[in-house]
Amino acid sequence: MSGFEQATAFWVTQPGHGELKQETVPAPGEGEVLVRTLYSGISRGTESLVFNARVPESEFIRMRAPFQAGDFPTPVKYGYASVGDVVQGPSHLHNRRVFCLYPHQDFFVVPATAVVPLPEDVPAARAVLAANMETAINGVWDAEPVIGERISVIGAGVVGALVAYLCSRIPGVEVQLVDINPDREALANQLGVAFCSPAQANDDQDCVIHASGHPEGLRQALGLAGNEGRIIEMSWFGEGEVALPLGGAFHSQRLTLRASQVGQLPPRLRPRWDYARRLGVALSLLADERLDALISGESDFASLPELAPELFSPGSTALCHRLRYAASSH
Repeated sequence: MSGFEQATAFWVTQPGHGELKQETVPAPGEGEVLVRTLYSGISRGTESLVFNARVPESEFIRMRAPFQAGDFPTPVKYGYASVGDVVQGPSHLHNRRVFCLYPHQDFFVVPATAVVPLPEDVPAARAVLAANMETAINGVWDAEPVIGERISVIGAGVVGALVAYLCSRIPGVEVQLVDINPDREALANQLGVAFCSPAQANDDQDCVIHASGHPEGLRQALGLAGNEGRIIEMSWFGEGEVALPLGGAFHSQRLTLRASQVGQLPPRLRPRWDYARRLGVALSLLADERLDALISGESDFASLPELAPELFSPGSTALCHRLRYAASSH
């Protein structure tokens, strides 16, 4: 293994507390790769629920990450946005820079089929957004936008901003990105998307995509959708319960409320699409340098245990926080 036998990984050891732990990494076998991590990205929405042990018991199986270790609620090693260099493996991947749905860890071994080489025009530091872009792609697929529609996206976090960005590239579509935080206007401007506060949002929308993670945002979505409009729910509330006013516009205007979840492809695409194809498209879409605006901060991997409580707190306004590993400076 070229001398690398011990890896360092981040574990959520108890609710609201994480630690770095050493673990042995086996030598890669036939058809496997050893990856040296350069960066990993924190998907704050889902990972905050994991860090604070708020994954409902009913979702313990469905919410497992591809290479998760341990079980919910704790202890658990979780994460799914890792970018690194293949230092051992099949010749077609050796020395290639790759993305993998792996937790926060500085070295790891996975099947060669679990890594995707980065496109030449996508830098490693931006590629940590690939998993979020996958989620956004799936949300747009579920929303089924058409040319010329009026679309509202509520919640200017990473996923919501990416959804608005993708929808805005459809000819004739008018997108408004809605958020209670006025500081998100700068992000919207950088992505070329119109921004407004909830009070300023236009109603009579053809489609409203909710990604704020807060019940009030979903309630607003019901008010913004026009007659026969469709609402796509992308937030995951964990153990929380949501009360909705379904006796008003939802009923009288025959609105449709659908869930979008990245774990399943839309049925109409399954005959031709698989997760690898979707991830490949997500990576290719990260060639746009404007998307760097979604990285709100960066710190050394070693500092994650001290950083995590604040990063995963309810009041955090972080977008994608990027972790930098020692190998990235070499």
